[in-house]
Amino acid sequence: MKPGYKQTEAGVIPDDWEVRHFSDHFKIYAGGDVPKHSLSQTQSESHPYPIFANALQNKGLYGYTAERRSNANSLTITARGYLGHAEYRDDPFFPIVRLLVMEPTGELDARYTTYAVNDRVKFSIESTGVPQLTAPQVGKYFVAAAPTLSEQRAIAAALSDVDGLLSAMDRLIAKKRDLKQAAMQQLLTGRSRLSGFQGKWEKKRFGDVISHCFSGATPRRNRPEYYRGNVRWITSGELNYNVITDTVEKISDEAVAATNLSIIPVGTFLMAITGLEAEGTRGACGIVGKPSATNQSCMAVFPTAALVTNFLFYYYVFRGKQLALQYCQGTKQQSYTARLVKQLPIDLPPSLAEQTAIAKVLADIDAELAALKQRREKTDALKQAMMQELLTGKSRLVPPGEAHA
Repeated sequence: MKPGYKQTEAGVIPDDWEVRHFSDHFKIYAGGDVPKHSLSQTQSESHPYPIFANALQNKGLYGYTAERRSNANSLTITARGYLGHAEYRDDPFFPIVRLLVMEPTGELDARYTTYAVNDRVKFSIESTGVPQLTAPQVGKYFVAAAPTLSEQRAIAAALSDVDGLLSAMDRLIAKKRDLKQAAMQQLLTGRSRLSGFQGKWEKKRFGDVISHCFSGATPRRNRPEYYRGNVRWITSGELNYNVITDTVEKISDEAVAATNLSIIPVGTFLMAITGLEAEGTRGACGIVGKPSATNQSCMAVFPTAALVTNFLFYYYVFRGKQLALQYCQGTKQQSYTARLVKQLPIDLPPSLAEQTAIAKVLADIDAELAALKQRREKTDALKQAMMQELLTGKSRLVPPGEAHA
């Protein structure tokens, strides 16, 4: 073992770190019932205290109350649902039943413990029936901790800074998505025109501006050799308003020939045509990024010279869900046929140049969104690496010789 480290029940940690049990350092108790007369959906002077429930969305915020039950600088743990998830609470609050509260009483910092619980603790469910955690159960668990509250707080502050950066990125991504939606609303309806373009938009149907369209098929599943090839095979579940460069399943050349499939070229517009009653499928579409075949739930659409494929893509991204609700047919399963697809309406600017310009503006926004998402993924990966280093003592923000100073 590396000098200066020791083996413990919490793993290998520095010699000056300790394993600390929650029951020794926290008051742990369950939330209560909010009096109905004291519940408000908005925060005010009369209802200043946030109410937190056993949920993850918006950190479990349920409303506001005039009554305070728990102190600031505490953490909560979900006791049902997403079991064991911890949230730091930096203001006084009211916890609802099935949310466990941990208020510090010893040498464990609440914010540090929140990070340690989410990254290092795996709760086991001991109760029968509905899975849940209880205060006595949680009290038995432990974390490895730096020797002083000041060092724990330094670790928590570093991780909190990264969380702040991630939250800022999330807000920026949301704003960029809103900008894209607003741009589509204006540009794809002719309400706003790009500089240099004029003339009246025309109302057409897909059948007026596409040469043909067709769907694919599924090779026989009882022929496993059909699914051992290198031919990309797109299913509707892979249509996510994206450029599709790879597929979950690949099929053989023999499967392509036996099923009479066509290999669809790069740049082809695809739209989901079955299962349109489902929110995740209705309006789904994509662009073929590498030559591929498709199953019967994907329709390949080939425009004439009067329609730019990228304009068609963004038009369907904007209006696809609404069109599906209006035009798809079926009793048990809502679907499109080639005949129905050709009846779909489309509004077109008077020139191909304007179609191209509109598509480019929206593609540029998509490129910015993709870059932001990539930055966020890298930042999140950095946070995971930091937790691995800081919560185990492999890296120290306070030099070991100064930890007790």
